[in-house]
Amino acid sequence: MTDAVWKNPAIARRFLRGVRGGIPFVAAQIEILIRIIQARGEPLGSVADLGCGDGILAAAILTRYPKASATLVDFSEPMMAQARARFRGRRSVRLVMADLGSPKWTRAVSDRAPFDLIVSGFAIHHQPDRRKKRLYGEIFSLLKPGGLFLNTEHVSSPTPWIESICDNLIIDSLHRFHQSQGSRKSRKQVADEFVHRPDKAANILAPVERQCGWLCRLGFQDVDCYFKVFEIAIFGGRRPPAPV
Repeated sequence: MTDAVWKNPAIARRFLRGVRGGIPFVAAQIEILIRIIQARGEPLGSVADLGCGDGILAAAILTRYPKASATLVDFSEPMMAQARARFRGRRSVRLVMADLGSPKWTRAVSDRAPFDLIVSGFAIHHQPDRRKKRLYGEIFSLLKPGGLFLNTEHVSSPTPWIESICDNLIIDSLHRFHQSQGSRKSRKQVADEFVHRPDKAANILAPVERQCGWLCRLGFQDVDCYFKVFEIAIFGGRRPPAPV
């Protein structure tokens, strides 16, 4: 499996230290995510974070909703080690080793389901499209009526020209990030590392419009792409509320 690169400690460490902080508009993504969650107008009791990495997305949500419980799912031990360190001592946070590439992951979280909120951050794009669609159906089944699914994701560009604009935006952002950390890397060095990054082959990108269509057909409502800058998107929807 191409996404097995994320089990490599060196690749996980490189992403967390040298890439994640340089993703463009990270603060705006978190702000939009929290705004959509708040729009539910209900207390947030239970959250699942799929492909949680080091837990940064769950941490942002729990900062706003400290009484919520969180179930973090990932299949990368190096990533989970970072998440354990982040949430050490937090009894309301449970970490689950499971692979989203198999429907068996649902068994590992079923005792905490259904969830008020399921989120994912830059993880589902590693799955083939057929698996993405099935995974979205599994997510739907694990949500409470009225529950919300939000996917912060890497999506495909419609043309190579637009993809090149996106690549340049990310390279510029990464270069600024490295400079802020005291690095002397040139923009060309950053660009070469970005183009030849070892995890690139694990990306199976799909258009956000197509993925929103899948969500609609699965029964999600209020489906939309809530935020998008080239290949960086937040999209999702809600499971319909129970009939009154």
